[in-house]
Amino acid sequence: MPKAFPKEFREDVIRVYRDSDASLAQVAKDFGISPSCLKRWITIDDRNSANPSPAAQAANESDALREANKRIKLLEQENEVLRRAAAYLSQAHLPKMMYPLVRELAADGIPVAVTCRVLEIARQPYYRWLANPVTAAELTAAYRANALFDAHRDDPEFGYRFLLDEARDAGEPMAERTAWRICSELGWWSAFGKKRGRNGKKPGQKAGPPVHDDLVERNFSADAPNRLWLSDITEHWTREGKLYLCAIKDVYSNRIVGYSIDSRMKSRIAVAALDNAVARRNAEGVDVAGCVLHTDRGSQFRSRKLVHQLNRHDMVGSMGRVGAAGDNAAMESFFSLLQKNVLDRRTWNTREELRIATVTWIEMTYHRRRRQAALGRLTPVEYELIMTPAAAQAA
Repeated sequence: MPKAFPKEFREDVIRVYRDSDASLAQVAKDFGISPSCLKRWITIDDRNSANPSPAAQAANESDALREANKRIKLLEQENEVLRRAAAYLSQAHLPKMMYPLVRELAADGIPVAVTCRVLEIARQPYYRWLANPVTAAELTAAYRANALFDAHRDDPEFGYRFLLDEARDAGEPMAERTAWRICSELGWWSAFGKKRGRNGKKPGQKAGPPVHDDLVERNFSADAPNRLWLSDITEHWTREGKLYLCAIKDVYSNRIVGYSIDSRMKSRIAVAALDNAVARRNAEGVDVAGCVLHTDRGSQFRSRKLVHQLNRHDMVGSMGRVGAAGDNAAMESFFSLLQKNVLDRRTWNTREELRIATVTWIEMTYHRRRRQAALGRLTPVEYELIMTPAAAQAA
């Protein structure tokens, strides 16, 4: 018995119908479902939107109240930190060391993380200071760092040499190399200098080890559906932030059998795409056991959650090499088409706007209107309808 379509797919179809001027029958045809099925989905969605269950209402209200209370408590703690810091710094006879204030606030019940965030100081040096007595050398270094910080705060465009001159005038002389080391460790660079680091990665950082062998070896071909799937993740900017798409393609017909769209690139996006692909194939009455899923070595595809789902669906994993885009070239070609036809066509204001455009292009244009030379000038949906019976007979 065919199973239900994935929830994410149903929600996308309903969004496309509500946001477009097309008729219900046309949208149902474009997505390959019956009009009565789409009408039933819309009726259920309207009923759920108009009359949410009492349990859901209570849960939402409870969650909102809990979040509001947490936010109020956090604001109270932040105000207390600012008040105490102003009083602490107003005592001219005290050195400008904030760590004692952090310790006092922690004793009064204010978390160290909150205090350090408000005062814009790092937690790790504070814990090191708390664990070991302050030596004379550390006290001298702190005075020097305070002098450099004051100069950097007043003149952010100054490099470490100019900050050194200001610190000397403030009564904290030091060697030029010492000033460079302090500024380098704390990230006090000139506003006109080059950015340090790249995408938060450390030099020489590489992708983790594969959890699967490369079973494809760039042979992107299959003699039947659900023998070889490819998957990858792409991203694009909107005015609200990035939107990520994880898509799964069947190389037999080049059809996108499953996808998931999210605002964060966690392992759940890959798991949701795989579950949606399996659910859609099961809804069509097709078994996916033994299918190979080929990906790159991204952490999302190496996660234990995805490996567990592959085993649950009796599928086999495969991974290409690090930095070898050609090992997943057939999937990259689809993302290239998506980039030219949707992502780069305009500036997107919201994630929801880009999501609807992406889903519409995949389901209506790529699947049902865009003919491919590799498929004999057929669309992916037409190719599966025409060639799958022949493939089953040959097998």
